Amino acid sequence: MKLSELFDQKLPAVSAKLFEAHAKFSDGESFIGNAGRTRVITLIDTLRSALFPGIYETVPVEPGSIDVFISARLRDVGITLRALLETSLSMDTDPDQIVTQFLEALPEIRALLALDIQAAYDGDPAARFQEEILLSYPGFEAVMIYRFAHVLYALGVPVIPRIMTEYAHQRTGIDIHPGAVIGRRFFIDHGTGVVIGETCVIGDNVKMYQGVTLGARSFDLDEHGNPVKGIKRHPDIEDDVIIYSGATILGGDTRIGRGSVIGGNVWLTHSVPPYSKVYNAQPAPIIK
Repeated sequence: MKLSELFDQKLPAVSAKLFEAHAKFSDGESFIGNAGRTRVITLIDTLRSALFPGIYETVPVEPGSIDVFISARLRDVGITLRALLETSLSMDTDPDQIVTQFLEALPEIRALLALDIQAAYDGDPAARFQEEILLSYPGFEAVMIYRFAHVLYALGVPVIPRIMTEYAHQRTGIDIHPGAVIGRRFFIDHGTGVVIGETCVIGDNVKMYQGVTLGARSFDLDEHGNPVKGIKRHPDIEDDVIIYSGATILGGDTRIGRGSVIGGNVWLTHSVPPYSKVYNAQPAPIIK
């Protein structure tokens, strides 16, 4: 069959089937699409510039105009976020209110990020300058984007927070769900391969290394065999815990007690008391 005949005879039927599949998939929903994803990435870049002026720009920012620069960036954040919300929110949600709440949360986010930077500086002997952490530490980049996304997630914004953290995942190899709750002075050293699940709760002064997984042990299924959503599936990590590389901690009822140290490549599916030291050994981990 010649290409012209293919177009005339076959394409209408193929097109109709694809349209039918799309109609079933969308079911009246609005989509952000790849253009929206590009806007989300722009939003992240603008937020970084607003919170750390002069660090992420390709041209220097004049010291005497930093206040004007910040105001302009915040205005850009508001406009970009408002446009994204118009696409992703239901009609009964006020996008202006969400934009206002998000902008008002930025000083608190900035304060949290300052503590994260200090934790990285204090926790890594190789760190010499704070700017070094801002520009070259993948763990900080992933945590910064997570903190933006978490506020939007808590405000009930769909899709956009996941695009944010998946963008961070692509750039850093660190996968933090925006629904996770992470306390102050959080530091991921090296970082590649870290996974933090949606219902994780992590306390203050927690440090972890590459390859750590805070995941679900198994999924409860409904009567139709589908995973039950909205339940606690991931572990809690209390304050002052260190988790070394390759450790896997699973389960919604698993709690790592305050001040504990989890050794490399440990597999844990149950809680440990405060100030425990857990070592990898066969046939089971040793807990002291």
